[in-house]
Amino acid sequence: MTELLVIGGGLLGHEVALASRDRFETTLTYNTNVMETEGSKTYQMDITGNVDLILSLKPDYIVLTAAMTNVDRCESDREGAWKANALGPKRVAEVAHGIGSKLIYVSTDYVFDGEKGMYLEDEATSPINCYGQSKLAGERFVLEICPNSVIARTSVLYGWNPTRLNFVTWAMEEMKRGSRINIVTDQYNSPTLASSLAEVLFEIKDERGIFHACGSERISRYDFTFKVAKAFGLDESLINPISSDQLSWKAKRPRDSSLDISTISRFVKPLNVEEGLRAMAEEVI
Repeated sequence: MTELLVIGGGLLGHEVALASRDRFETTLTYNTNVMETEGSKTYQMDITGNVDLILSLKPDYIVLTAAMTNVDRCESDREGAWKANALGPKRVAEVAHGIGSKLIYVSTDYVFDGEKGMYLEDEATSPINCYGQSKLAGERFVLEICPNSVIARTSVLYGWNPTRLNFVTWAMEEMKRGSRINIVTDQYNSPTLASSLAEVLFEIKDERGIFHACGSERISRYDFTFKVAKAFGLDESLINPISSDQLSWKAKRPRDSSLDISTISRFVKPLNVEEGLRAMAEEVI
């Protein structure tokens, strides 16, 4: 059976491993949060350190989801962000190239400055924070070393994560407790259900180049949160609208980093927000 290595035991890595079990002989690696996925072999590996495990496995495909994704933490720990999001992917790409593995690297909408939104794959990148800058560097290392790789840029991943909250599960937990939550009205993205993205990655695994792999809907965080409340029967009155300048973020956020899905739509039909939340509600936790 074809062998797949999933690097990163977070939300997306878990979903890719789950979705791959009937298609590949799958190995999943995690760094700090121990992750066990039924049907997959599991190992600990830090891509900023020793990656000899990849050499021993010699997988046919590698899906690289591991990253430092906390945007404010990246801003305060620039060296750590560069190691995790730029040099780590570079190291993985070098090993993948050496053993002939096909590399699929998951990147972010934050490689854009957010001045216009609905970005196409070939539009100029101009990240405004360290997270976006380090992820863009990772993209460039991967494509330079492994020109036949796939770069999958995504946006606001959500879903059931057994180890850590994401935007949707955080909002749900707060509203379930009856807590008011401040949500910005002036930031737009393309929210993406992690399990849906896992399927998209399999559809494009044999392609090459950059793809915008995300949900089909451009929406503000505020309106997105209202749809979360409606989908899960939570109290919408707990959602308090604010503007971005009312928050004390360490890192700047793009105002509109939504992505155009014209290219990926040739391979698969991305979900809109309501479809994604409905699918999430039907998934087994």
